[in-house]
Amino acid sequence: MKTRKLGRSGPEVSAIGLGCMGMASFYGTPSDEAQAAAVIHRALDLGLTFFDTAEMYGPHTNEVQVGTALKDRRDKAFVATKFGIGWNADRTALAVDGSPANVRRAIEGSLQRLGMDHVDLYYLHRVDPNTPIEETVGAMGELVKEGKVRFLGLSEAAPETLRRGHAEHPITALQTEYSLWSREPEDALFATCEDLGIGFVPYSPLGRGFLSGDIKSVDDLEPGDFRRTNPRFMGENFQKNLDLVEAVKGIAADKGVTAAQLALAWVLAQGEHLVPIPGTRRIPTLEDNIAAAEIVLTQEDLSRIEAVFPKGAAQGHRYAEAARSSLNR
Repeated sequence: MKTRKLGRSGPEVSAIGLGCMGMASFYGTPSDEAQAAAVIHRALDLGLTFFDTAEMYGPHTNEVQVGTALKDRRDKAFVATKFGIGWNADRTALAVDGSPANVRRAIEGSLQRLGMDHVDLYYLHRVDPNTPIEETVGAMGELVKEGKVRFLGLSEAAPETLRRGHAEHPITALQTEYSLWSREPEDALFATCEDLGIGFVPYSPLGRGFLSGDIKSVDDLEPGDFRRTNPRFMGENFQKNLDLVEAVKGIAADKGVTAAQLALAWVLAQGEHLVPIPGTRRIPTLEDNIAAAEIVLTQEDLSRIEAVFPKGAAQGHRYAEAARSSLNR
């Protein structure tokens, strides 16, 4: 597989990574250990090296899945995990905690669950409004000095927050949702990352699976799948967004690729500093996603895509109202 650098002076990783969240939570029935390991092992066999998990996926169980699958292949993988979001005791609400004490607590738990002595990339999952970013990043930087973490990242951070954090300790990567239907990072985040030499990791580059065109109705989603409460999958928004995807499928057919591959190739074409991390629980989907790294889009292709799916065309917010306050903070 082709590779890309995470940031101006960061590590080299596969041009496409694997988001592992869906193996453990949010998208219906979790993968069992064998199924998760099979997908991760196939990814490694195909040259994918970049794996993304988080403390709150499960919670905790996804780190175990990833760590177990990589137990005998640690040297072939670049592992990212995240901290800073936690469920309350009865799992009815989420809270953000970027305090230095939580930085220390969280890394010890993640390393134990992963079965690793270090994490390659350690993200703050969401910015804590009650803790100055300098304090959070400063505490994360101590983990680098101790050898428990190699590189630092932030997720869903606003440009000014990114600058302040980077001034405290170099930030290697920013992770934020980005795809054909979530293009807000183009407004200021891309320029900030380029200015600071920070890599950009788009999560949900396939619009949580919607951009594949395989989801024709909300009934295609399992009971308990959180997308059933996502505004873009609800009511009139669903059909309007599906119409956009159908137009993209026509362009994909002309190129002899799938809609998902075209959508991933589009993300890759937005800049060499982008390393998308589509998620999947299925090997055939993994293989299709990885193949997108070889697709070359011409300027004519990009113009056609822009014409049928322009910036801002997607209908509905990308998160339910309760989660929006923690975005771009």
